[in-house]
Amino acid sequence: MSRSPRRQRLEELLAENPDDPELGYALAMDDLVSGNLEAALQRFLELTTTSPPHVPSFLMAAQTLVKLNRSAQAIEVLRGGVRAAAEQGNLHAQSEMQSLLDQLL
Repeated sequence: MSRSPRRQRLEELLAENPDDPELGYALAMDDLVSGNLEAALQRFLELTTTSPPHVPSFLMAAQTLVKLNRSAQAIEVLRGGVRAAAEQGNLHAQSEMQSLLDQLL
């Protein structure tokens, strides 16, 4: 299967700027939309370990884990995401993740 021009450009930009979390997130979203859940998950999880952690990636990783029937792992990711969002003052993301966490518990 050939890569889309958009994906090819994202990969080129990421190669030039490997520490840009938004480019990594865009590629993960592309994987997700393409149905490549494991690749998307891997990218999201990598972004949760950057410094500072990429907060939106926690929610997307958790949602992907739920799709993969891995709720226990999603709960752990969400717990870390709630903490990271609180530390970064991102109350909206914190609330979204807490809501999903409450549903899974």
